[in-house]
Amino acid sequence: DVPSGGFIVRTAGTGTTEADLREDARYLVRTWRDIRRSAERAKSPALVHRDLDLVQRILRDQVSDDFTAIRVDSEEEYLGIVEFVNRIQPNLVKRVKLYTREEPILEAYGVQAEIEKAIKPRVWLRSGGYLVINQTEALVAIDVNTGKFVGRGGSRLEDTITRTNLEAVEEIARQIRLRDLGGIIVLDLIDMEERRNRQRVMTTLQDALRDDKSPTKVLSFNDFGLVIMTRKRVKQSLERTLCSPCPYCQGSSLVKSPQTICYEILEEARRLSRSMNGDGIKQTMLRLNPEVARALQTTERDVMVEIEDYLGSIDVTSDPHVHQEQFDFAFL
Repeated sequence: DVPSGGFIVRTAGTGTTEADLREDARYLVRTWRDIRRSAERAKSPALVHRDLDLVQRILRDQVSDDFTAIRVDSEEEYLGIVEFVNRIQPNLVKRVKLYTREEPILEAYGVQAEIEKAIKPRVWLRSGGYLVINQTEALVAIDVNTGKFVGRGGSRLEDTITRTNLEAVEEIARQIRLRDLGGIIVLDLIDMEERRNRQRVMTTLQDALRDDKSPTKVLSFNDFGLVIMTRKRVKQSLERTLCSPCPYCQGSSLVKSPQTICYEILEEARRLSRSMNGDGIKQTMLRLNPEVARALQTTERDVMVEIEDYLGSIDVTSDPHVHQEQFDFAFL
């Protein structure tokens, strides 16, 4: 069925079965024939082929015989999906279902809830332990904690830790795929004393990663008890796709404390006092964030006294629209 020419199989095809390669080849042949027919019928200039849209790319890259159903809530998309699946994997056409219930499809199948959980740093394990996933520019750090899980009955601490780590690495593999994490990933598992337990955890992790379509490489525990792995970064992670940096903290996840700002105000008061020498100032006003104003009136009252020693009596205006790290003086 293959016309003259050939196919390029890239490294991503490593480990692919012959049946899958044949199915892919058939799809490409059908696509090429469609292009030829369109070109023969069309009057130049004309579009003879359009690249796959998002839905089609997902179907091409993800759908396999393991899928029991493909559900879609748009009749227009449904017809397009049926046509496309009929081209790439005709045996799966009957699994395409049109969703017609009133409840939103993402809520009905719990997808929205999973998305919400997938952008939060903490992931709870069934045992009561939890993961903390932090993405940085350089790497992804995943920390494992026992949390509420303290073992059952007379379990040894080593056994409790091992069970938590075994559960954790399976969830880590799932979260890596779900969040589409890539690059260098460092796993900080709970320390285990026995070598055989560390080996069990490594084997479980490698088994859990086996179905991942993105190439991964896992190194054994190092001297610090860390497991370092790499995963090919194909696109931005789910968090970077769905979220943007916090406009308040500029993405740092931290702001200076009210106490710190109080001392910055004091330093500014000293500088202003030296530059103005008190000439012609009848009234001094200070506009700042309510949290900082509260600190100046309570825990940092001594700082406020020092500020007034430099600038005289000050009218403090608490403005919720002022950023916690900002303040300004006005003089009349």
